[in-house]
Amino acid sequence: MTAQTDQRQSKTGRIVISVDAMGGDNGPAAIVAGCDVSARKNPDIFFILHGAENELEPLVARRKSLSNRCKIRNTSDVVTMDDKPSQIVRNGKDTSMWSAVEEVRNGTASVAVSCGNTGALMALSMIRLRKLPGVNRPAIAVLYPSSNPQGFNVLLDVGADVKADADDLLRFALMGMSYARNGLDLPRPRVGLLNVGTEEHKGRTELKEAFELIRDQADAAGFEFVGFVEGGDISGDICDVIVTDGFTGNVAIKTGEGTASLVGNRLREAFQYSLLSRLASLLAYPSLRRLKKKIDPRRVNGGVFLGLNGTVVKSHGAADATGVSSAIKLAAQLADIQFTDKLAARVAALPLEESTE
Repeated sequence: MTAQTDQRQSKTGRIVISVDAMGGDNGPAAIVAGCDVSARKNPDIFFILHGAENELEPLVARRKSLSNRCKIRNTSDVVTMDDKPSQIVRNGKDTSMWSAVEEVRNGTASVAVSCGNTGALMALSMIRLRKLPGVNRPAIAVLYPSSNPQGFNVLLDVGADVKADADDLLRFALMGMSYARNGLDLPRPRVGLLNVGTEEHKGRTELKEAFELIRDQADAAGFEFVGFVEGGDISGDICDVIVTDGFTGNVAIKTGEGTASLVGNRLREAFQYSLLSRLASLLAYPSLRRLKKKIDPRRVNGGVFLGLNGTVVKSHGAADATGVSSAIKLAAQLADIQFTDKLAARVAALPLEESTE
């Protein structure tokens, strides 16, 4: 398959998004508010909200933009952050999360969005949607702010599975490359493999094996392999896609979020130090607003589950209306370009061994 295979014409018309309205730390009010923001920005989106009807109806009724663009599916139960994924898979049919994923499985919605329990959402998505042929382990991909012209790098996996062997890392590279090509409009993405150093002799055995596998597939798949990269390159401009296992990726993204929060707090402290610094903050206010917008995690909120027969977007559990709207925007973009079909074609076209799991 050539690099142009992913570049099919996008579809047009109404985009139906299935939303788990009860998941997350801020409850259904924040999720409905996020839907409202998205509805006002994109007239092509139609929502199916899943949750307690008696709670959702008054919230939706107060949002004029959702009039005639929203349907409520009543459910009696909610997946909490403390629920074990195995319990939800066995007994979660009446939850809003299960109902949201089922809408994608039935074909009545293009994408499911949830702020809920990540482990439970991944388990349900794998059981109900199934993995794409040739995929051992799905991955969660996020957009990480970077120095590249596109403003973001693709980082995966960030928590779908804490372990990954060499073949899994190869498949992550292929899926991440397809995401970068279609989501960031990069015809030939640069892919890097995260390691403790850039030298080829460094790292665990599976990383060295993955290095060779990814390198050998680069030309056929239409991407550039830059080799091993380090933690500092995640936000740099050496590559566009950073491939790693879920344990390392999750630590990296949470470290990034914490660092952004620390920088923001320290800047506020610095500008409040004296009268002169307060005056300086007024002069710097426009630049500080631009900086905040660029590093605000709410505006790039949404991890995409890659490797499934359907698209699922995981929003941050603490997302407010802005964060939920960002996740919905991402979901709508992926639905519009028919990303799942392109990803399936990309993985299936390469000579990879079938999963034995």
